[in-house]
Amino acid sequence: MRTGWFCGSSGERLDEVMAVYMSAGRSYTGLSQAEIYCHGGSEVVKLLLDQLLTSGARAAEPGEFTRLAFLNGRLDLTRAEAVAEIIAANTETSLNVAREHLSGAYAEHIETLRKALVEILAEIEASIDYPEEDISPEEHRSNADALSQLISTISALNKSYDSGRILREGFKLVIAGRPNAGKSSLFNLLLKQQRALVAPTPGTTRDYLSEWIDVDGVPVNIIDTAGLRLHSGQVEKAGQQVARQLVSDCDLLLWIVDVSRKRWRSEARSDLSHLKVRRRLLVGNKIDLLTKSLEDGNSDSDELIQISCLARRGFPKFVQRLARQVHSSMPDLTSGLVVTSARHRQKLQTAARQMKLAARLLRCHESPELVVFELRLAADALDEITGKIYNEEILDQIFSKFCIGK
Repeated sequence: MRTGWFCGSSGERLDEVMAVYMSAGRSYTGLSQAEIYCHGGSEVVKLLLDQLLTSGARAAEPGEFTRLAFLNGRLDLTRAEAVAEIIAANTETSLNVAREHLSGAYAEHIETLRKALVEILAEIEASIDYPEEDISPEEHRSNADALSQLISTISALNKSYDSGRILREGFKLVIAGRPNAGKSSLFNLLLKQQRALVAPTPGTTRDYLSEWIDVDGVPVNIIDTAGLRLHSGQVEKAGQQVARQLVSDCDLLLWIVDVSRKRWRSEARSDLSHLKVRRRLLVGNKIDLLTKSLEDGNSDSDELIQISCLARRGFPKFVQRLARQVHSSMPDLTSGLVVTSARHRQKLQTAARQMKLAARLLRCHESPELVVFELRLAADALDEITGKIYNEEILDQIFSKFCIGK
């Protein structure tokens, strides 16, 4: 490491910096590499970068340094993808899972599955190379049973994708309801800040607002949508179309009703019948405006959660219910063996599908060449997860999502 002045092309001093040279094999990328550490601040960084680019350097493509680390054998593909997961992690839980991926535990598990598969494959290939040594029906059944065990392990791993996707992309929580039901007020309460404009005039929210909170380690993306009603202006209608799409794509819908309205039960039943949603909670707001206590009642089999955003009544109980809903689909994540990538899930599904075909062929005493063909496809699918097999198009897709310079 050296310290000194970074000088411009005409010799003028631009900044006092430190610089370090790393030889091939001892850098992040595996290549010879130099790093310069300057003072913070946008202007000084811009000055130094401009000088470097003028001198013949170029800006790195998104993910280019990590891509070089993969191509030079410093990282397998799962660990390279984990770099992006660590950068994007916005809760301690998602960071812990990404850290496990970077440590190589996930890649080691995939490699263990592959080795078990290759052992079965080698045994069947031996029967092709040495046809005089016939494989008994018992050995066929044994190999088929071993494949079934592998398939079960892969299926159990793949089931973690739903929670893994949430850790990577966030749990999508949509707040929706009729205009002036209190959606934005609830949005602000969950954020613990005045983020959304609240007004007594219906239709105040024309577009959606999106923010993040941490619910016991799970990243939750809260979305406040435009109120849904039949009669509205053109701009408001556009916001409502977006709201309906967000509702259909969410992990959980908070449907808010104004319980001070006489017909809120029938309105809620009618509104919810027209929405496509996987899970929902029915939230009754404005209980502070009621002259008598509200009887617990169901609307479309939904238990009503009674709150007052203005008086902040019932809010702790509501948060507890919300946390239970968020965690209800999350399995044990302590092992770190969680599928967070849609690409990995697709490859695991391919491997399991080819193994099932191979097991069926074994049980039917079909030609071993056919069995070997299916098992090789399965092994290739596992190799594509870790990057033993790859193509440039796949790498482009993966690393294009990285930050520049990572």
